[in-house]
Amino acid sequence: MKLLLAATPLTGHLNPLLAIARLAQARGDEVVVTTARAFADRVAAAGLRCVPYADDDAPEFRATDLPAGPERSRREFERRFLDPIPVQAAALRALIAAERPDVVVAGTLFLGVLPLLLSDAPRPPIVGYNVSFLFRDRADGAPLGPGLPPARDAAEAARYAAFGAAADAAFVNPVRAYADAILLRLDARPLPASLTQSILTLPDALIQPTVRAFEYPDGGLPERLRFVGALPLPAGETATPDWWPELDGGRRVVLVTQGTLANGDLGELLEPTLAALAHRDDLLVIATTGGRPVEAVRGPVPANARIARFLPFGALMPKVDLLVTNGGYGSVTLALAAGVPLVSAGVTEDKAEIGARIAWSGAGLNLAANAPGPEAIRTAAEAVLADPRFRTRARDLALDFARHDTPREILAVIDGAASTALAHPAAA
Repeated sequence: MKLLLAATPLTGHLNPLLAIARLAQARGDEVVVTTARAFADRVAAAGLRCVPYADDDAPEFRATDLPAGPERSRREFERRFLDPIPVQAAALRALIAAERPDVVVAGTLFLGVLPLLLSDAPRPPIVGYNVSFLFRDRADGAPLGPGLPPARDAAEAARYAAFGAAADAAFVNPVRAYADAILLRLDARPLPASLTQSILTLPDALIQPTVRAFEYPDGGLPERLRFVGALPLPAGETATPDWWPELDGGRRVVLVTQGTLANGDLGELLEPTLAALAHRDDLLVIATTGGRPVEAVRGPVPANARIARFLPFGALMPKVDLLVTNGGYGSVTLALAAGVPLVSAGVTEDKAEIGARIAWSGAGLNLAANAPGPEAIRTAAEAVLADPRFRTRARDLALDFARHDTPREILAVIDGAASTALAHPAAA
C-alpha cells in the first residue's frame, strides 16, 4: 500500500504524522510526506521521503499588529491555517496525480484537504489525524476555546449558550465565511457546519489519539471516529543527558515543559516552576525548553533542577511523579498514558480546553493562566504531590490507555479507509 501523509508545519502537528509514517514504512508500505519546505529536513532526518510544498510567498502577518482579543485570535487562526489552503490543496492534487496513493492521512488542521473533501473530483480516501482535543460542537452550547467544563444544570447551560452565541459572532461565523470564500475560489462546496465540526466529520475516517474517558461525555461523536490511545514515541530519537541516572536516585521527579510552540517566554511557566520548587531538596525538577537554548532560561538554576533542550519523553514519563505543563496535547497524552498526574497552566491556542479536561478528569489541577507565578505553581504542585487521589485517577486513565494497541489500531483505521478506495478512485 502507498500512503501520502500531509502535516501542518508545526512541531506538535508534524511529529505524530512522522510516527505514523514510520509505522507504515516498517510494515512495508510506501510512504511520502508533504509539509512546508521549512520542515522538509525534519522529515528526511526521520528516514522518510518528503515532497514539500512552497509556502515562502505567504503574506506576512504579525500578531502584535492587533490588540489581544477575538479579532487577533481570529486573524492568527486564519493566517496560520486557512490562508495556506490553496497552496496545500494544489500540492495534494499534484502529489495524488504523481504518486497515486491508496490513502491520504492528514492532520486535521492541514486544511488543504478541504477542497478535495468538498468537491466531486476523484480522490483517494482521506483519514484525519486529530492533534488536539475533539473540536466538536458542544451539546450544552459552550463555545470551544475558553475551557468550560460540562454544564452542571440548565442555568449553566443557558449561560454557556450566551457565551457560545458571542463566540459565534466574533470567531466561528467569520472563520467559516473566510473559509467558504477560499473554497468558492477553488470551485469547492462551502463547509457543511462550523469549521471545527467540519474537519471532524468530513474525512472518511478520523483518528483521535487519546481515550474516551478524557473527552467530555456530552454530545454525539463523529460516526467514523476511533479512539486509539497514545501514539508511542520512537526509542532513542532524543539522546539522554549525562544527569539521566539521577532520575533513579530516590527523589520524586517533577517535569516542567512549555512545549515547542508557546515557549517564546520561558518566564511564563518554566522559570517560575524552577523557582517555586527550588526549596524542595526531596524533588528533582526536570525542565525541557522545547528546542530553545538552555541559556534562554534566565536566573540561577536551582540545585535541584536539571535542564535540557529536548528529552526522550517516552523513556522519561514512567520516571515522572508530576508534570507541570502549559497544556500541550502531546505531552499531556503521554503523561496520562504513563499514569502521571498534572498541573496545567496555559490558555492560548487549545490549551485552555486541555487544561479544563485535566481538571474535569480528576488527574490534576488547572491554573488557567499563562503566567501563574511561583506561589500558585508551588501550591498546586504540592497539592497534587500530597493528595493520592490525583495519582489514582491518572493511573485509572493509564489503564484505559493500556487497553489500546495503538500502532495496530491506527494501521487498522488506515487499512479500513483503503478498502473504500473503489468509492473514491485516485485521480489519474
